Amino acid sequence: MYRLALNMLFGDRAKLAMLLVGLSFSALLMAQQSSVFFGIMSWTYTPMVNIRSAVWVSDPLVEQVNDAQPMRDTDVTRVRSVDGVAWAAPLHTSILQARLPNGNFKLISLVGIDSDTFAGAPAVLTVGRIEDLRLPNTVLIDEWGANLLGRPETLADGTVRQRPLGVGDTFELNDTEARIVGVCRVKRAFTGGPFVYTTYDRAKAYTAGVRRTLSYVLVEPRPGVAPADLCARIEAETGLKAWTSDTDLWSWGERSLAKSTFWWFWRNTGIPFSFGTAVLLGLFVGIAISGQTFYSFVLENLRYFAAIKAMGAGNGVLLRMLLLQALAAGLLGFGLGVGMAQGIGRAMIEKGMPPFVMYPQVLVATLVLVLGISLCSALIGMAKVARVDPASVFRA
Repeated sequence: MYRLALNMLFGDRAKLAMLLVGLSFSALLMAQQSSVFFGIMSWTYTPMVNIRSAVWVSDPLVEQVNDAQPMRDTDVTRVRSVDGVAWAAPLHTSILQARLPNGNFKLISLVGIDSDTFAGAPAVLTVGRIEDLRLPNTVLIDEWGANLLGRPETLADGTVRQRPLGVGDTFELNDTEARIVGVCRVKRAFTGGPFVYTTYDRAKAYTAGVRRTLSYVLVEPRPGVAPADLCARIEAETGLKAWTSDTDLWSWGERSLAKSTFWWFWRNTGIPFSFGTAVLLGLFVGIAISGQTFYSFVLENLRYFAAIKAMGAGNGVLLRMLLLQALAAGLLGFGLGVGMAQGIGRAMIEKGMPPFVMYPQVLVATLVLVLGISLCSALIGMAKVARVDPASVFRA
């Protein structure tokens, strides 16, 4: 009986194609939009990924990593005095306008790190040495920024191309020269500007006129001291806010700054609503198209179900046959939809478009929803099959 059910499904290629179109489109929309959503939201806490430190200390009013409140330089010393702190280093973050040699301006994310320990420095330098930041008026720039701020040059054949910035190139920050001594590879920021790294003291010169330039204090706990426990000590002794640096979406601790940032954007922006609407649209479209197509499929094959019923099969057998057909169509639609979503995601990544992060949880949720759509479609046909009169096959 079950083989017959599959033969009925795959034998009607037109109806199967329409059914797969609805299911695969639904899976594509739900998986692709969910993956782009999580990708964009991962940009919101990019500094936590690029700037490595076990504990971040901030002003008590800070709710998310991109909204640093200025602190006193003496707060670094206060944090260092807390029992369990191995070392503490200052960190500056701000948004500035970079003036290019052609006169254009571009927004950049300036990061000032400690010149002694280089705490918070990028993990990967594709060109240059981190020690060169100790030279006068020097900066590191990320790969995306090097291309974005690049200079046009004319080739021998007369064509003009954008030449990425490299070691030795310069631009201006607040009328002060910034000379590139290295290019780093980091994750892009939600604000859109490239990351430019320099020393903490030089960041003060680039932000001349700002009275307080300390944004965060980066802290490393002593061996055997848990970051969460050290956060509690720092808050109790200094009155500042201390955060852990865990950025894993599925295992955030209660003190995670990345978690606080994620939920701040969830509550205060329209990003979740926009992407949630697209996911719900995919769900409803899938139910509408698949339900209508599956019901049409059942009507066209109703005489066969009546014949099977006349041969002694009960409603339970017929319902299981419909469930098998719906399950087979759902799995095929899920595979096609997710495959297309993955292809679109790869194309987006290659072209530098919004990030695409397809977590395993997204795949599981999409599979459950697609199978739910298939079940709803099967339920529509089950009511008709359950009421079919076996004698109708003889009257036909």
